[in-house]
Amino acid sequence: MTEHEPIRIIAGLGNPGARYQDTRHNAGFWFVDILANRYGGAFKEERRFQSELARVEIDGREVRLLKPYTFMNRSGNAIKSLCAYLKISPESVMVVHDDLDLPVGTVRLKRGGGAGGHNGLKDVIAHLGREFFRLRIGVGHPGRHNEVIDYVLANPGREENRSIRASIEEAADVMPVLLGQGEQPAMHRLHTRSQLDADASGDEG
Repeated sequence: MTEHEPIRIIAGLGNPGARYQDTRHNAGFWFVDILANRYGGAFKEERRFQSELARVEIDGREVRLLKPYTFMNRSGNAIKSLCAYLKISPESVMVVHDDLDLPVGTVRLKRGGGAGGHNGLKDVIAHLGREFFRLRIGVGHPGRHNEVIDYVLANPGREENRSIRASIEEAADVMPVLLGQGEQPAMHRLHTRSQLDADASGDEG
């Protein structure tokens, strides 16, 4: 099995500003905010990277947390600029984003793949290629394609919000495993835990 370079940048995708901060499309920002809070990082504006940037240490490894402020559809250049500055390859980047194809409360790690209709991912792929690592945060689907834009740019309801944020906390719990042991152990830990939670939720229903 191929061993990839360790993760050194975790980039959350979202839109800047108070108008968007609690929308489903900003789940990637929520995740890096949680990591910054857990590990004592403070976001600061870095104009050369068109982003807010924080530096944290997770499991003894230094990681940059990135929130591009270029709006979702132009996220790629900010991430590429930081990669160039740190002299690292896209393999060392984890991009965190909302995912319509996953049910609310589900999170998945994967490497590579397409954009799946996500415009932020399309731009990242255009700048970095496909081989970056990803954390997909399930936000569910409205059911109709013509409702997607309004759906992702709306705030989730209270129970939905609680479920999304709980799944994000679970993903944050796995970051020391990802950085210390690698991708496969982290994926196994997260996906097993996520499935157990889904099964428990089904039993309650």
